[in-house]
Amino acid sequence: MTAPHGWFHPKSASGRSSLIPAPPWHYSGDLLTVEYRTDPARVRELLPEPLELAAEDPGAVALIWADWQSCSTGHEELLDPVRAQYKEAFAVVRCSYRGRTYSRCVWIWVDKDFAIARGLHQGYPKKLGSIHLTRPHPYGPAPRIEAGARFGATLAAADRRLAQAVVTLRGPAGSNGFVNGHPMAHHRWLPSIEKGGGLALDELVESGAAAFEGGQPWAADAELELFEAPTEELARLEVREPIGAYYRQVGVTWDGGRLLASHTTTVLEEDKA
Repeated sequence: MTAPHGWFHPKSASGRSSLIPAPPWHYSGDLLTVEYRTDPARVRELLPEPLELAAEDPGAVALIWADWQSCSTGHEELLDPVRAQYKEAFAVVRCSYRGRTYSRCVWIWVDKDFAIARGLHQGYPKKLGSIHLTRPHPYGPAPRIEAGARFGATLAAADRRLAQAVVTLRGPAGSNGFVNGHPMAHHRWLPSIEKGGGLALDELVESGAAAFEGGQPWAADAELELFEAPTEELARLEVREPIGAYYRQVGVTWDGGRLLASHTTTVLEEDKA
């Protein structure tokens, strides 16, 4: 008798029902990044101990829209596009742990279930949302990747608009920003199944790209608006001062992370006796 298996839920005799395959995961995508400064106290309230504010520019925020195609090592998802294509929008801040600067995703919305499942594994706080951004194209009315090209981006969740931006390319740049330029410091949390049992999983982890390639980054000007919503708090990271905006096409491979600290405690029935 074959035991149910698969890398993630749901498990089955064949394993093919698993929502996501085992890493490595490969991504190709277009990124629109808008960086700005907010009140550092608003960043600090999103950093659980032992994380601290970044020593330099502690109020810097990057709001990023991404249009992805992703796949496992066999690349079969690319020929079944509903399993490969998704979009996301996410807010990144910087923080410090033991004197090292990290990036940290504090809010993120995606439009596919498999992307949420990957986030659970990686420590990204993913929620469902509606994300759209203008796609470049060399023909017709779509913008080319050139000076003066204009891109729009929107984010909504639970029927409420949370953010919108218009980005106008200026010219080639040396990078696509600095806020999201460090390894990620995330928490993996899972409450105990028992009432009052605390956290069954409580880990601080570091992760980043196992491989990366990218096209020419473009600097841009941006108009960014954030909106209040009953169940979302992105607008608390209010725009105090624009920093810059960027467009870039990238390819990334993710293949696991590193445990920085663990506070997980497992209490078995025999331990209680």
